[in-house]
Amino acid sequence: MTEARSSFDEEFSAYFAARVHVLRNTAHLLCGDWHRAEDITQLAMLRLYVAWPRLARRDVLDAYARRVVVRTFLAEDRRGRWRREQLTDTPPDVAATVDGDGTERLLLTRALAAVPPRQRVVLVLRYWNDLSVAEVAATLRCSAGTVKSQAARGLATLRQRLGPHFAELSTTSGGDPDAG
Repeated sequence: MTEARSSFDEEFSAYFAARVHVLRNTAHLLCGDWHRAEDITQLAMLRLYVAWPRLARRDVLDAYARRVVVRTFLAEDRRGRWRREQLTDTPPDVAATVDGDGTERLLLTRALAAVPPRQRVVLVLRYWNDLSVAEVAATLRCSAGTVKSQAARGLATLRQRLGPHFAELSTTSGGDPDAG
């Protein structure tokens, strides 16, 4: 193995170790399934690894990696790769979460899964990854107006699905999901 290749592998390995958990969490919010999130993250990181030598600007790696995760999710969703799985009203047996109320998290996860994929991507990038409208637009390669309308529609779907369980969702956004 050449020295340049070894340096390349070490650099990628360090980036992978530092960022894979954040990217997997984003993928989980997009798809709602930890196993599928792992698959999406692995595919995204494989694509990132292949592109690594061509990535001249290391200062924008996080944005690029996030874009690859989003595109991988949307591509897999369009292909229907996981559509053969059937969702049920009863969740599988899982370990209890130690960070807060698991019931609240389950309600939110189910409601987020009901949001159409493109709107879900916008919500996750805007409110989970705390990106600006412009950053989301750049990630999705669309206009800021599209991001704003997709966010508004996604939040409306969440509010409808959550009902009175999360009344603060409608009051904290102040009616304008992109005021910040």
